[in-house]
Amino acid sequence: MTISVVLADDQAMVRAGLRMILEAEDDLEVVGEASDGEEALAITRQHQPDVVLMDIQMPRMDGLEATRRVGQETTVRSRVVVLTTFERDDYVFEALRAGASGFLLKNAPPEELVHAVRIVAAGDALLAPSVTRRVIAEYAQRPAPAKHDPGLDRLTEREAQVLRLLATGKSNAELATQLYLGEGTIKTHVSHLLAKLGLRDRVQAVVFAYESGLVEPGEP
Repeated sequence: MTISVVLADDQAMVRAGLRMILEAEDDLEVVGEASDGEEALAITRQHQPDVVLMDIQMPRMDGLEATRRVGQETTVRSRVVVLTTFERDDYVFEALRAGASGFLLKNAPPEELVHAVRIVAAGDALLAPSVTRRVIAEYAQRPAPAKHDPGLDRLTEREAQVLRLLATGKSNAELATQLYLGEGTIKTHVSHLLAKLGLRDRVQAVVFAYESGLVEPGEP
C-alpha cells in the first residue's frame, strides 16, 4: 500500500530534498507541496494525504496553527509530523497540543524521516526519545488538576492501568512484559482507550494522562 505525503515548508530546496528522500522508497508518494500554512491546509483538504510533514516557521499561517486546523477538520484524517530545525520545548509542547502525531528535527538522518512517515501513517505516534523524555518530565512537574476528568470514568480498570504505564514512555513490548499480557492484547487495550477518550495516538494519551491527574506529578 502506498503512503501519500504532503510537504509543507517555505524553502523550496528543503521540499526538494524531502521529496527526493521519500520518493526513493517504493511505498511512499509525495502528492503535494505547500510553501505556507494556508496552502498546506488547502492542499491537505484536497489530497487527504496519510501524512503531512509540517515545518513550524512559515509565512501567512505558521505550522503550529496549520496543524491545529488539520486536527479540527472532521473530514480530514491526515496525521501531522512536525519538522523543525529548533529543539525548543515550547515548540514541542505547542505542537503536541495542536494535535501533531510526531515531532522530528530536520537534521535527523534520512532513514529516521522515512521511518517516521511509516510509523505515523500506521496510526502510531513518533517522537525522538529525547523529546519524549522532556514531554514526560514537563507534565510530571506540573501540579495535579483540581478536578477529576470525566474521561477517566469511561475506561475499564485495565485500560486505566495501561494508560498509566503508557504515560511513563513504555513501549507495547514493555507493557506486555510488565502486565504479563500478549502484545496483541496491549494493542487492543490502547486502541480502545484512545477511542473512548477521543485521542488520535499515544502522544496525546501521554498528555491526557498527566493533564487528567491519572499520573501524579513525579510518579515514576
